[in-house]
Amino acid sequence: MAQAKKKRKSRHRGTQAGTVEARGRTSRPSGERKRSTAPAKKPANRAEAREQARQKRADRFDQPPTWRGALNRALFAAALFGILIVIAFGRPIGDGIALAGLMVFMYLPMSYYTDKFLYNRRQRQKQAGRG
Repeated sequence: MAQAKKKRKSRHRGTQAGTVEARGRTSRPSGERKRSTAPAKKPANRAEAREQARQKRADRFDQPPTWRGALNRALFAAALFGILIVIAFGRPIGDGIALAGLMVFMYLPMSYYTDKFLYNRRQRQKQAGRG
């Protein structure tokens, strides 16, 4: 038999401070969600935190360079260059875009090969340190 009276929906109310708690499970704090990757261990003190940061930085530098990373860097640098041309030198926007496009083609190989040089030098230094 169909329901005669419509069910009352609970309202989603916020606090006076303007925060609104989401519906659903509210028994645990929202910051304690499990991540799909391995959870990062919180450091006990500053020295440990510094060491973890140093290790993460070293791991990042141990990755070989990619053309995609170089392209992202070149696009960012060219965009800044184009904005600088338009704002600082008062050139038309079309000139800024054209020069920025040209700069992408200059920055792209320069960025990749610089990264490759630094990566190879770091690998040689690591090998020399172990040997």
